[in-house]
Amino acid sequence: MTGSQNRLMALTKELAAEWANTKHYWNDAKSREFEKRFLEELMAGVNHAVTNIESLERILKQIRDDCE
Repeated sequence: MTGSQNRLMALTKELAAEWANTKHYWNDAKSREFEKRFLEELMAGVNHAVTNIESLERILKQIRDDCE
């Protein structure tokens, strides 16, 4: 799962960088609305998913350790 987590984090970081670049050209009320409505929610969701993946990895490790 670490691979999936790392890929999710890398793609999110890439998206954030592309959005920052886009804001140089599109910086009006609609762009701010788009950012607030979609990107902020997406970033919060990704952070939540990463936290859950980390918790799941700890649980799976404990299960593996208990089964050995």
